[in-house]
Amino acid sequence: MKLFECQSCGNMLHFDNTTCVECGHRLGYIPDAFVVSAVEPVGDQWRALADPTRTFFFCTNADSDACNWLVPIEPGNAVAGPTLCACCRHNKLVPDLSDPKHFAAWLALEHAKHHLFYSLMRWKLPIPDRMEDPEGGLAFEFLADVAKPDGRVDHVMTGHDNGIITLNISEADDAEREKLRVAMGEPYRTLLGHFRHEIGHYYWDHLVRDGQWLARCRELFGDDREDYGEALKRHYENGAPADWQNHFISSYASTHPWEDFAETWAHYMHMVDALETAYAFGLVIRPKGKQSRELQASVGFDPYTSGSIEDLIKAWVPVTVALNSLNRSMGQPDLYPFVLPEAVTAKLAFIHDVVRGARAQEQRNAA
Repeated sequence: MKLFECQSCGNMLHFDNTTCVECGHRLGYIPDAFVVSAVEPVGDQWRALADPTRTFFFCTNADSDACNWLVPIEPGNAVAGPTLCACCRHNKLVPDLSDPKHFAAWLALEHAKHHLFYSLMRWKLPIPDRMEDPEGGLAFEFLADVAKPDGRVDHVMTGHDNGIITLNISEADDAEREKLRVAMGEPYRTLLGHFRHEIGHYYWDHLVRDGQWLARCRELFGDDREDYGEALKRHYENGAPADWQNHFISSYASTHPWEDFAETWAHYMHMVDALETAYAFGLVIRPKGKQSRELQASVGFDPYTSGSIEDLIKAWVPVTVALNSLNRSMGQPDLYPFVLPEAVTAKLAFIHDVVRGARAQEQRNAA
């Protein structure tokens, strides 16, 4: 994630900021420019100091503090009204926001979803909504479990189905999510991780299944035609193979080629976005010790637009070792509790090629 700067006073800003604490300007994010901007009112519209040639509305969800994104006003369309931004227009269902717990969960979900869209838009990946593609466009349903009068509970399953990503809002409850993480033996479970995993399923459909990559994907991840239901049943009954660490990024990735792809996609997103943060901070890793050369790194490139997969991994490993060490110093678990065996780096290289290929195709289409 990039760092930003207030155009009014020069104060450092972060992606989620809504007000500059130094000068008091209201802030909005301009998604097509990838910049957080100080804004000033112009009637019922807003002028962005970072882009004074246009005027904007705030996304309707800004009224609930669920969004800080700006919507550019198109020529001839200056009528204010309910206007959803490039991220929020993908919402299909949200929970009952009159319930304070549901409302708090929705805010957390939107925070994570906007981080997801930052990355997708940086890569220029296709993100059609259901208006643009009624059959396979990307949409989100944030749903709560439903208690029945007889005491039974209809549980919402987090997952992806034909472009629709469903998330159980209980995942926004830190205590509930940690309980599930421990119960399922997972080293890592976050809201953003869920979004990045499920979007991996979406792009398997749109970039791999329906594109040029399917044969190579099957060589690396296995045959996706394997019965998915049987694979899940086997995984939950027997667990992961004894040597899964040599072939997969996580034990869950060993379940089925679809899950392997989605887990690897999520970890590629973790790597690239965290490295951009390291790049923004000018992070340099130079540990002391005679045998520390392999753990030296200087993140001197934007991982969203430059760098080979070898460059990314060469920087990523020292950064994660340093961050894990810092976490341990604070009595916290490792920030990145994973290793990258050769088989996994080959899969990450494939994801890298798919993402860069899709970006190049989008640029050709726009030319």
